[in-house]
Amino acid sequence: MFIDAKNLREMSNALRATALRTLRHAQSGHFGIIMSAADIVTMIYAVFMSGANDRFVLSAGHGSALLYSALSLSGHNIGNLDSFRRFGGLPGHPEFGMDGVAATTGPLGQGVANAVGMAIAEKHKNTCGRVFCLCSDGDLMEGVANEAIGFAGRYNLDNLVLFWDDNGLSIDGVAQTDVNIPMRMRAAGWTVVAADGNDFDSIYDAVYGANTKGPLFVACKTVLGADSSVAGMARAHGFGVSDLELVNLIERFDSVSGLNLWKKLAVEFKKNRTSLRRVVLPNDVLPKCPNFISTREMSGIYLNQIVARNRNLIGGSADLSSSTNVKSDATCEITRDDFSGNFINYGVREHAMAAIMNGMTYAGLRTFGSTFLVFSDYMRGAMRIAALSGLPVVYVLTHDSIAVGQDGPTHQPVEQIAGLRLIPNMNVFRPSNMAEVAVAWRTALSEPCRPSCIILSRQKINQTLSAVVGTPYCGGYVVYRARRHRIRMTLIATGTEVPLAISVARRLGPWVQVVSMPSVSKFREMDAAYKKQILRGRVVVIEAGATSGWFEFADAVIGVDGFGASGPGDMVYREYGFDTSAIVQEIRGRLKNGKL
Repeated sequence: MFIDAKNLREMSNALRATALRTLRHAQSGHFGIIMSAADIVTMIYAVFMSGANDRFVLSAGHGSALLYSALSLSGHNIGNLDSFRRFGGLPGHPEFGMDGVAATTGPLGQGVANAVGMAIAEKHKNTCGRVFCLCSDGDLMEGVANEAIGFAGRYNLDNLVLFWDDNGLSIDGVAQTDVNIPMRMRAAGWTVVAADGNDFDSIYDAVYGANTKGPLFVACKTVLGADSSVAGMARAHGFGVSDLELVNLIERFDSVSGLNLWKKLAVEFKKNRTSLRRVVLPNDVLPKCPNFISTREMSGIYLNQIVARNRNLIGGSADLSSSTNVKSDATCEITRDDFSGNFINYGVREHAMAAIMNGMTYAGLRTFGSTFLVFSDYMRGAMRIAALSGLPVVYVLTHDSIAVGQDGPTHQPVEQIAGLRLIPNMNVFRPSNMAEVAVAWRTALSEPCRPSCIILSRQKINQTLSAVVGTPYCGGYVVYRARRHRIRMTLIATGTEVPLAISVARRLGPWVQVVSMPSVSKFREMDAAYKKQILRGRVVVIEAGATSGWFEFADAVIGVDGFGASGPGDMVYREYGFDTSAIVQEIRGRLKNGKL
């Protein structure tokens, strides 16, 4: 199909009119980007994306009406544009799973990092796939985008093109971007080219005429809300024009010839269908390990078996692989010169690591990444998007409690486990023994559409007893049976607190049993009969973390609701009450005072 500048103008006009009509029907949405960036998006769909593995990411997700219109016009089945921003209709920001939507974007900066992940995935798969991304001023202010931009430059991702809708405005007025973004991009290892964002020849020359080394950054000068009464004003960002002006603009840009050109393009357009790669899991025989060992070490031993069987499982770490135990004999690092490996050193870029992992998963790879649990706070935005998008990425989060010790309270997680359990569609595992570690990994890598956190200890613990009632797959099961038939109390514990709970149960009396609950969400999914069988008598939870989330099951919780302290890990642990005698005394006191 031959497309010249005249045809492109007709197609862009048709795209602009379709998107404006979508906004008018919703009486809501973002007007400015439709007027400023329609020409760029038309070029991406009509000229630049030509291969089956090419992708477009709209990082500036507030321009969703523009994206949905381009997808509809190019033959994708996204549903009725009139349902935009209506309940059950097209969402206000793009969501993965819709035909042609490459990534869930909206929180600014995420899409830039997703695009970086897709680009490195295509390199790893050795395809000719290119990734095109449109970002806004707001995207380039976000830290996650800047982390990913630095990463892309280091890895020389020459199959990545980032278009900047450079209109100089954001919601509150003048965009608070860097003084010189092109200089920063060059310093990060990108080729930088300037273009007129409303001139098709200029955009074409920027992409195909550049002597590209590494990723390409195209600074497209545009006017927010161009050709309207609010052109060049911050108010153009949102729904900033009258209905009458919208009608006039739609009539002005309506183009029958443009719509016909889009129809011709739709016939030729190759839709990318990415299937998620499967992971071969080890057999059910657990690897041998010492009785006194940290759960991070257990995870490393089990993970070694998995990685050895799966060259397409891509691991990584935010500069902490030696501490998180995610490297093994089967690990081969991906470099800027060789993308065939299976491990990425993300550097100290936790947020970008999580968002890049999302991008790689959108592109069909299976991924895991690791850092300390306390730094999951830096990753949370991308973790939430993974859960919303149904991406089965795996987070290996070690150094899981105040028992981290001498690094002090800045490195001692307290509220993080409870916070991660609050994210919908997120598995959270805190295993106590090799059987639970194996279940955590097997479950995480078998999930088709749910991310998983595997939370692990730095300190060594005694491996706990085998299952008595139920299995780790049920999320919660009895690991220590009461010595009397009539059970009066159940102690629930997770991770390193399980052997402590067993010690407490032995001291309290023969009417106490212990339940290990490595996964609250999996236990919650069990039927009422199973829960009744497992949770008997008064229920007390012992976990070295925030207590509030446990009262769904518990009558009392022994945990940590303040920050930790510096000192040897075992001393801090005891001083905060995680000691057999102290817990026995507290439980007996509560029983005596009628508080339990």
